[in-house]
Amino acid sequence: MKTLTIDVVSDVVCPWCYVGKRRLERALALLAIQHPEVDPQVRWHTFQLNPEMAPEGMARVDYVHRKFGDKADTVYERVTSVGQEVGIGFAFDRIARQPNTVVAHSLIAVSEPGMAQDAMVEALFKAYFIEGRDLTEAAVLMDVAESAGMARSVAEQHLQNSALHSQTIDSDSAAREMGISGVPFFIFNRQVGLSGAHESETLLQAMEEAMNVPPVT
Repeated sequence: MKTLTIDVVSDVVCPWCYVGKRRLERALALLAIQHPEVDPQVRWHTFQLNPEMAPEGMARVDYVHRKFGDKADTVYERVTSVGQEVGIGFAFDRIARQPNTVVAHSLIAVSEPGMAQDAMVEALFKAYFIEGRDLTEAAVLMDVAESAGMARSVAEQHLQNSALHSQTIDSDSAAREMGISGVPFFIFNRQVGLSGAHESETLLQAMEEAMNVPPVT
């Protein structure tokens, strides 16, 4: 089997990252059909859309108005439409609080890459964008982690681990030092980078390109 590493830089409060996850899933399904000899390994990495956000977050209505001004009422129309196309029922009206995402990202960081990490990412996206849950609340994050298969007691330990949270912040800084300024950002085999929630066919092409690039020695 050929190995294909897929590093995804993302934020759990980025709607286009959720769309990008769905499109990546379809691209992987196409890859399995067209290249059954390839074993893809997906790893999720930290990026904060709002690195200066207070730990307690802020009211969502204030955040949207501050960020988008007069466009606040219409800014999510396009991503809502695209979400429907990929099976995501965005419910932006349910979101009451814009969170700081360091602790949420820490739960992703300690999850084993593969099915466990995918489940955690999916659970956080669903909690925020579909259910409108407050990701600043420890009880909510423990509920989400538990739904993704992590023991509640283990999740609680991670929520209280300041060293882990510092590492998560460092990961965000590392992504920015690489030149990443927007997400989702995909890196295939550490060779080919692609910014944005591209169509599945484009993601597949990037995978094929990366597999054809000679490894760096």
